[in-house]
Amino acid sequence: MSEDVSLLTEEEIADEIKELVDNWKDAEGNLIMIFHGIQKHYGYVPRNVAKYVSEKINIPLARIYEILTFYNYFTMEPPAENNISVCMGTACYLKGGGQLVEEVKRKLNLKGDQKYSADRKYKLEEVRCIGCCGLAPVITFNGEVSGRVVVDDIAKFINNSEDKKE
Repeated sequence: MSEDVSLLTEEEIADEIKELVDNWKDAEGNLIMIFHGIQKHYGYVPRNVAKYVSEKINIPLARIYEILTFYNYFTMEPPAENNISVCMGTACYLKGGGQLVEEVKRKLNLKGDQKYSADRKYKLEEVRCIGCCGLAPVITFNGEVSGRVVVDDIAKFINNSEDKKE
């Protein structure tokens, strides 16, 4: 199942981003600094903004995508209201990471490789390693790390996020 094409959003190129690109365009190591600023501003790196950077600093778009896909920090997908990352590193996988993924999918009615809930309030990502192997299995929910998570905990995370919205 493929992702919804509505996720291929276009963002207005903010004056702040234009200034950032202008300030860094001739500096060594500029792409990382530029994309950190873009990620901070939008919460992700929109495709049209990546194309803008490519054109402004005269670097092939393929090179831009090499960087964006190499570094785990950068994402080209917009965030949701609630972001859930399940660690699938070796320790977490062996201690039930796969079952946590399946439970999140079940609770949010996600099918196949679908990452976003129908209402776009939740986004699920499977990540390689969160770096808390001694607490396996680990998830992050809106950036907060939780360890020794069990399947029954998933409903609590989701329900607590709904309670906070009210």
